[in-house]
Amino acid sequence: MSDGFEQDEELELTSPLVPLFVITNGRALPADHEYEHTTLVTAAGAENGQAVARTLSPEAGQVMDLVANGFLSVAEVAGHTHLPLGIVRILLAQLEEDSLILARTPIPRAERVDRELVSAVLEGLKNRFGA
Repeated sequence: MSDGFEQDEELELTSPLVPLFVITNGRALPADHEYEHTTLVTAAGAENGQAVARTLSPEAGQVMDLVANGFLSVAEVAGHTHLPLGIVRILLAQLEEDSLILARTPIPRAERVDRELVSAVLEGLKNRFGA
């Protein structure tokens, strides 16, 4: 029969038994880093990033591996890492502060245009150039 101490040594840092605040080092999401689901992130090409990347947590390293070859949305990063979206946002904020990733905000939704104006322009083009 094994004692409980040996079982505790076998737990990994990414185990589901580890509280999520341990993954983020107790950090909260800064107010100026609001990541939407569709915000795109990719690895930055910084020379000093290699030294900082060696000191990352396993979860942050996993995020860096995911975004190393191109852009992924915040939702995709959360899906691939199996971490809650809030935790991924905090990890991304930390990585962006360390200049390891670049975040591109999503394109804002287009405003609705006046249908009458569009119809008038279309009619004018038809009259001018024939259709």
